[in-house]
Amino acid sequence: MAGRGSRLRPHTLTVPKPLIPIAGKPIVHRLVEDIASVINQDIEEIAFIIHESFGKQVEDDLKAIAAKLGSKGTIYYQNEALGTAHAILCAKQSMQGPVVVAYADTLFRADFTLDTAADSVIWVKQVADPSAFGVVQLNDKNQIVDFVEKPATFVSDLAIIGIYYFKSGETLRQELEFLIDNDIVKGGEYQLTDALENMKQKGMLFVPGQVDEWMDCGNKNVTVETNNRMLNFLHADGISLVSDSVTLNNATIIPPCFIGEGVTLTNATVGPNVSLGNGSSVTNATITNSLIQNQSRISNANLDNSMVGSHAVFNGEFVSISIGDYSVLE
Repeated sequence: MAGRGSRLRPHTLTVPKPLIPIAGKPIVHRLVEDIASVINQDIEEIAFIIHESFGKQVEDDLKAIAAKLGSKGTIYYQNEALGTAHAILCAKQSMQGPVVVAYADTLFRADFTLDTAADSVIWVKQVADPSAFGVVQLNDKNQIVDFVEKPATFVSDLAIIGIYYFKSGETLRQELEFLIDNDIVKGGEYQLTDALENMKQKGMLFVPGQVDEWMDCGNKNVTVETNNRMLNFLHADGISLVSDSVTLNNATIIPPCFIGEGVTLTNATVGPNVSLGNGSSVTNATITNSLIQNQSRISNANLDNSMVGSHAVFNGEFVSISIGDYSVLE
């Protein structure tokens, strides 16, 4: 998660993308919880690969996420964008025993049992347009026999979503080190897929772990859509997302919504599909399908498909907006 997430600016100018809350919880927090539920084993350590410029507060927040899962949190740095294989190898000191590798800008919903007998499990999702993704090909034994990056002609509709299980972290480390030591690059970067191909050529068994839902957080529109979908999933699971400390003054909440601590709603209608962060206030406004962070003030507004950062002030008649932390529109 070392990238700053330029496609999601201005929201990632002050907060790394994986720490942006979805339905009230940071993306990376939800991701590690979902992975933990799928592997159904105790997690000894969670290693976060970040850019050194993210700062101490971000590092402390990430270690706290690991602690909530009863795990040790470790921070590693990737200060140059040299590819996925290089990024993962930055955490080589933690590659011992079985490991899961995940790109921290995606969320998923899955109900499958991890096959720990396999050398590797690659999470995949059936997609309508596989030409935009890396895909896997399967044989009649449900084993992965090939990896194809953005196929121009149809070979498979099972897209790789960016989450991997490896039985041996030591083997993964050796394969990644081989790429670096021999300067095996594509497009100027060291790619994990090259290591996977080498492992497959050596006879290692790869199997798919197919997920039911795959949600992206790449830009504003898809992040708002992911927030909507997550709210609906959690609501269907019977999980309460509205804080007891919300103050309602002639206001209505239409579920599903996440409403944080200390929120005040006055002459307002909020929902469906709205996340409203801690300490925010909404006055004389209607908000639907939107994601608003902490300590922001919204008034005299009719918002839809919008993202608003923390400590922002918005007062106006705009309909679809995307403003970052500490912005003011009056």
